[in-house]
Amino acid sequence: MSLGLFCAVLLAALLHASWNAIVKLGGDTLLTTLLVTGWAAVLAALLLPWLPAPAARSWPWLAVSAVLQAGYYVLVTRAYRVADMSLSYPLMRGCAPLLVALAGSLAFDEHLPAAGWAGIALVCGGIVLMAGSGNRRNLQLPLFIAVVIATYTLVDARGARLSGNALSYTLWLFLLSGLPLPLWALARRRAELGDYLRRNWARGLVGGIGTTTSYGIALWAMTLAPVAIIAALRETSILFALALSALLLKERISRRRLLAAAVILIGVALLRLA
Repeated sequence: MSLGLFCAVLLAALLHASWNAIVKLGGDTLLTTLLVTGWAAVLAALLLPWLPAPAARSWPWLAVSAVLQAGYYVLVTRAYRVADMSLSYPLMRGCAPLLVALAGSLAFDEHLPAAGWAGIALVCGGIVLMAGSGNRRNLQLPLFIAVVIATYTLVDARGARLSGNALSYTLWLFLLSGLPLPLWALARRRAELGDYLRRNWARGLVGGIGTTTSYGIALWAMTLAPVAIIAALRETSILFALALSALLLKERISRRRLLAAAVILIGVALLRLA
């Protein structure tokens, strides 16, 4: 992998961590997520007229991914209600790249070198090691969400490669997947959403730009490099999230998490060599 592509994916990871930090800093995580996805859909609608449409053969993949992404938002909200976030988030994000690597080797006939497999294993292991010591019940849902993440990652990788334009594919995806939840909120929580939007529109806009740019870079990278490696590198966002939580949220970083960060960094170094 070229140094430029490697740095681009790390930038995507930073942006991913940033918009998640924006959600966490919001008073209502569900409504903040709705603002982020809603703004992403608006931005996509503004930019799409200036871009060519994705190739026709990519549209079935786009449709499937839009359903999976919308379902992902609903499932994550549910997971954070039934399981501790400190446990569920690392499980979701840490298991998904390994599933992508295992399935991607079959779906894309991508044969990774030993350094690639070792790097993915260390990144995934380090992320799971980040998990806290909270309530360890009800973890079936986070593990199921990891399967959903792996599935839409593989679907989007195929769709982006078939689209002929990864940016156009990404924007259509955010337009289609970003509308259902805000429309639901308008129907069910209109007054509350209006007040929250007036107070937090800027946070939602920044988050919308961050999530769109982050995933767009990742999908573009997947058209140039093995999907499994890009998926694992993108999940290094948890390192940036760790730094942001210490700097912005003033959270204490335990020795266990520092050890996990070191494991992830070793994995990243191996992925750079793969």
